[in-house]
Amino acid sequence: MVLQNFKRLHRTRMKVFNGDSRALSAARIKINEEFKKNKNVTDKNSIMAMIKFAEDVEVELRTQIIQAREVKPGIYEARITEETLKLDNIPYNDKAIPDDQTVKPRPCCQDQTRIK
Repeated sequence: MVLQNFKRLHRTRMKVFNGDSRALSAARIKINEEFKKNKNVTDKNSIMAMIKFAEDVEVELRTQIIQAREVKPGIYEARITEETLKLDNIPYNDKAIPDDQTVKPRPCCQDQTRIK
């Protein structure tokens, strides 16, 4: 299971960071470093916890990371895959009223210094 997760992380790394040699190298070093650091662990519960962590990291890489490159000054192209998690984009509204009306605005620290 450990070897499967190691290989899966490297395959995901190759897919997610395709074309970005710096990110590919950094991810390879980090994956190898973490697995080497824990290669002497013998406790079954610890190993299972690390396997679960590796699986979670693989899912995060696959679904949360997107690559973007500048195609023209100020214009970027993002590589979004079918697996990329897509959420609804909610525009910012500075006139929105918070759900919790019990929060009272606190005075600004500059206001306090003027009072003194």
